[in-house]
Amino acid sequence: MATQMQYAREGKITDAMRQVAEAEQLTAENIRERVAKGTVAICANVNHVGLKPAGVGAGLRTKVNANIGTSSTFPDIGPELEKLDAAVRAGADSVMDLSTGNNIDESRRRIIAHSPVMVGTVPLYEATVTAIKRHGAVVEMTADDILQTIERQAKDGADFMTLHCGLTLEAVRNLREEGRVMDIVSRGGSFIAGWMLYNEKENPLYTHFDDILDICEKYDSTISLGDGLRPGCLADATDRAQITELVNLGALVDRAWKRGVQVMVEGPGHMPFDQIAANMKLEKRLCHDAPFYVLGPLVTDVAPGYDHITAAIGGTLAAVSGADFLCYVTPAEHLCLPTLEDVHDGVIASRIAAHAADIVKGVPGAAAWDRKMAEARKKLDWEAQLALAIDPARARSRREARNDAGEGACSMCGDYCAVEIIQKYFDKPSAGRCD
Repeated sequence: MATQMQYAREGKITDAMRQVAEAEQLTAENIRERVAKGTVAICANVNHVGLKPAGVGAGLRTKVNANIGTSSTFPDIGPELEKLDAAVRAGADSVMDLSTGNNIDESRRRIIAHSPVMVGTVPLYEATVTAIKRHGAVVEMTADDILQTIERQAKDGADFMTLHCGLTLEAVRNLREEGRVMDIVSRGGSFIAGWMLYNEKENPLYTHFDDILDICEKYDSTISLGDGLRPGCLADATDRAQITELVNLGALVDRAWKRGVQVMVEGPGHMPFDQIAANMKLEKRLCHDAPFYVLGPLVTDVAPGYDHITAAIGGTLAAVSGADFLCYVTPAEHLCLPTLEDVHDGVIASRIAAHAADIVKGVPGAAAWDRKMAEARKKLDWEAQLALAIDPARARSRREARNDAGEGACSMCGDYCAVEIIQKYFDKPSAGRCD
């Protein structure tokens, strides 16, 4: 059994490549070429039964991820499966299981078995919980603890795994010397940094990267190189620590590709709007156009309760500038575990950002979708408009709540609908016309 990248380099077109090509309105050979180069990743673990493969990367529709998972405060997996369903209904292309509650293995297996879209995990979360139970402290975690967890999650069918392999002692030294307002906000990043500082040893995810490649090659689980030092506030954006880690990630991309292992790179984070484009271009340059997966970026720190909007603003520019995959942010970000409604709103906000970028990037079918909506609006064809809406249910409920049934214009304009008025005159024969 080979990885999608290895098949592509052998000139073979897999069923997954064909499905991605059909969804993206491209040829299968076009997808094969991009997978072979590494600029497109098809995150499709060989053990994920019932998965509908999707591609992430150059020239493809910008994808959207939704985070779900249990916590120590809310350990029940049932509500998280409901959130998975809500995310898929809203159009998410993947979900990430970030479970840290009890029975992490059971949670992951149920999520993977239940999900028709790709599933990502963060093995370090489970390894940390296991280390605390087994050794009494996170800092007593061993390399074997981590590798065994990675193997278990890959075997269970994780399509991609966030691994903080580029967070090195040098990067942590840069962070401490330069100083930050918020230090480290990544959970995985804090675990590894704390482990390195306590043990005075290099990151085991970095030193055992070849062992990780062995595991991911076996199951064709895509490595999502995590940004453990992503900025957690605007003041920390684009500092030496962030860039040091990014340089390391670029070198790890090369090593993964030499083995035929698919890889993505994760990025910021909180970031001023005017730094986003440069960050995207820097990542693409250092990582040789590997697929780029970003959280937001969030363009202000002061909008708790509205951070799905904050992230969508940054996400559009990020995707226009090169990002391929947007991790959603919900209105609950920085506040609490998201509700079903939060998950829905977070996915829709990220999808709007992704689609706005796809129009600019010339993704096949993107502009045509908007053209169809404009034509339906000109005709005041409400059924067509509702069907074309990115969230048809929300659009229909708003329409029906504030308009009389069968009314042509909407209640915003009433008798003074610009579309109706101008059509009366455009459709009327000109008076006094000379032929």
